[in-house]
Formats: sequence, C-alpha cells, structure tokens
Amino acid sequence: MSKPVRIALDGMGGDHGPSVVVPGAARALEMNPETNFVIFGDEAQLRPLVAQHPALQARTTVVHTDVAVLMTDKPSQALRRTRRASSMWMALEAVKKGEADVAISAGNTGALMAMSTICLRMMPGIDRPAIAAMWPTLRGRSIVLDVGATIGADAQHLVDLSIMGSAMARIVLHIERPTVGLLNVGTEDIKGIEEVKAASRILRDGAIPSLAYHGFVEGTDIGKGTVDVVVTEGFTGNIALKTAEGTARQIGEYLRTEMSRNVMSKIGYLFARGAFNALRARMDPRTVNGGVFLGLDGVVIKSHGGTDALGFAKAVEIGFNMVRHGLLEKIRDSLAQSDESRSAVAAEIDARA
Repeated sequence: MSKPVRIALDGMGGDHGPSVVVPGAARALEMNPETNFVIFGDEAQLRPLVAQHPALQARTTVVHTDVAVLMTDKPSQALRRTRRASSMWMALEAVKKGEADVAISAGNTGALMAMSTICLRMMPGIDRPAIAAMWPTLRGRSIVLDVGATIGADAQHLVDLSIMGSAMARIVLHIERPTVGLLNVGTEDIKGIEEVKAASRILRDGAIPSLAYHGFVEGTDIGKGTVDVVVTEGFTGNIALKTAEGTARQIGEYLRTEMSRNVMSKIGYLFARGAFNALRARMDPRTVNGGVFLGLDGVVIKSHGGTDALGFAKAVEIGFNMVRHGLLEKIRDSLAQSDESRSAVAAEIDARA
C-alpha cells in the first residue's frame, strides 16, 4: 500500500472558510482514501464540521489558530500582522517542517504567494515563482503559466516556466514530452518583444529533453489546445485568465436569456437540455479548480476563493496528485537535464547587458 499523502489545509481561507474547506476535504477523501489531513484554524468552528464526516474525522488533526488572513489584506499587511500565527502560515510551515507534503488554501492569493516564498523559499536554480492553471480546451486541457505570480519576465524566467510547466504536464496530462508554446502577438519569429524572442531561440535550439518546443502561439491558440503548455509572464497570463472567465460567464448569460425569451425558445431548450448541461459541465470552473505554485521548494495549491465544496475537493485532488507523482522531483530532474540550455540563456542575457 502506498504511503498516505499528508495534506495541510488553511481552514479559514477563502470567501466561505470552514463551511467549504471541511466538506471539500471530506469529498476529496472519498476520491483518494490514502490521505491524511491537518486543518489549521478556529477549533470551535472546525471541530463540529469535521465531526459531521466520520471518515474524515478519523484521518484529520485540527490545530487551533487565533488568526486568519483576510481576503482584503495586502500581502505586506498579512506578513506583518499574521506571520507565524495565521492558519495560512501554519499550513505552509507544516510543509517546511516535513509534517505535511502539500499545503492548500483558498485564501488571499497575494498573501499566500508572499508567505510561501518566505516560508518555503525558492527551489535551487529558480529565481521567481509562478502560478500554473489548468485550462479547458477543445482538445481536453492545457496548462497555462504564469497566471499572476510575478509581473514581467526575461528570457531566463520564460525558459524556467517552460521547464516547470512541462514537468507539471507530465503529471496531470500524462504526456511524457509535452508540447510548449510561448504566448506572443503573432506566430512569426520576427514578432514580439526581445525577451520572448530570446527565450524562443533558446527553447528551439536547446533541445531540452523534457519538452517539445512548438514555437509562438497566440491568444486564440489557448482555447484550441494547440499546445500542452502555454507560457507567458504573470501580467499577461492573469489578464488572459480573467478574460476567459468573464467570457464564459457572458456566454452563459446570453444562453439563459435566449432560452427564456419566448415559448418556442423554452421548448427548444427542453430538446437541447442535455447538450447545454454537457456544455455547462465542461465550462464549470470547479472541474479545474486549483492553481499550482511552481518554483517553490515545496508544493502549494491555491484554490479559487469563491469555490464550493466540490471545487475545493478538486484543488485537494490536484495537490494529492502533485505529491503522489513527484512534482518537485520531476522539476529538479528537468532542470538538471536542461542546465546547458539555461546557461546559454544566462550568457545571452549577460551579452545583451
């Protein structure tokens, strides 16, 4: 029997706190019984909820904390006010101490990233973290990174993102050598800013064993699933993510309005209900909830703050899989295999400076 995966949960994170975290953990345990939980937060709120799920209660330790990071806190405020005392920090510290294999929070993204970087530190050879998101596409799913961890990127960072994203793709997409594309304003080699073009040259000429470089991709290629991994810097990636979420909601509203416009539309909906339900399920953000923090010397998963129990369970499942299939080890191996290419990036950056 495999060794249980130990998961540390920020019990107070997100818009709904324990009322979503606990039932979400219970659902996740049903999907992956080989899981042990430690939940940090207000014991008075957590214990009664955990007691409602006997199977979860048998595999869960509740650790009381008096402090919670607010969704409105700035990262600097959270660090000053709640560092070393909050449910978020203590979940991360459990990973640092080796008491848990992964930390999961639906809380404040900026605070979680800041605390993760300080508590867990960066993986050797990586300068900056990234958030990788699963993206529904016409071909199934792709990974897009960075969707908001850091603003701006030089060629070195873009190459590192490509390596880390491909390592994650090997786990969640079950592809041994994922295809990687750099998000750009066009697919021609002459287009784009110099940092993106420099990264493209290195990825094309470096022959990194862990990935297959496709070339430049445009925004329309993300939804098509043209490549397995789409790489960009955090500012652009976050805008792309929020635009896609907003467009999905817009389409949903259009459909609801048109289907209730008149009697014939309502009758038409009855005949097409199965197709609409299938469409809704494919676009449901709960099915792909859970951003993976890459580049840290530890595994951290960020759940959407407004998710429900099913969505949180999906984030827990992603964390489980990242640990069970050795995300950190795969990234380290990929970095070691690509040392020559990464050195070439550094040399090119130095020459341009």
